[in-house]
Amino acid sequence: MEKGSPLKIDLPQSDIVYFRNFLSGDRACQLMESLRTSVAWQQDDIRVFGKTYPQPRLTALYGNNGQPYSYSNITMHPLKFTPELKELKAQIEQLIPPIQFTSCLLNLYRNGKDSNGWHADNEPSLGRNPVIASVSLGEERVFHLKHKDNSEWKHKMILENGSLLIMKGSTQHHWLHQLPKTSREIGERINLTFRVIK
Repeated sequence: MEKGSPLKIDLPQSDIVYFRNFLSGDRACQLMESLRTSVAWQQDDIRVFGKTYPQPRLTALYGNNGQPYSYSNITMHPLKFTPELKELKAQIEQLIPPIQFTSCLLNLYRNGKDSNGWHADNEPSLGRNPVIASVSLGEERVFHLKHKDNSEWKHKMILENGSLLIMKGSTQHHWLHQLPKTSREIGERINLTFRVIK
């Protein structure tokens, strides 16, 4: 795949596109270094099957409309977009007009034990057919998709440093996704997920 050219992920009842080289390697590494130290990372508790655990990753929320974001009994309140996040937001918006993102949820995966379980980004505050734009920085990680109703429909892919994955249309109605744990010794990964919170 040529630099910047999109790869359509061909799955039923979905609209998913992957840009392998959205950012150059140098730009991705510089951004990773900067965000690792400048972002106000936090670790919330998450409730699973009646038990409370520290969330297996660090998170932060930035935005421009003051709207909180709630998921899994966690409510996050946004800080104001930094110049770096504004620049990245504008770069993505040029690819998929006329969308104007209001918020960015950031995840820091410190090692292979940090993960994100099966879920859909389908909270009511995201609207009916949300557009989720996910930028990956740092260590490559495996990303899984599975259909909610048909167990034979599944997909696995590597999210590379500097890549952009866009999920839109009816994807969140029909598909779950996860970033599983791995026993391999791996470094840190930052994931920035731009979205519209109403």
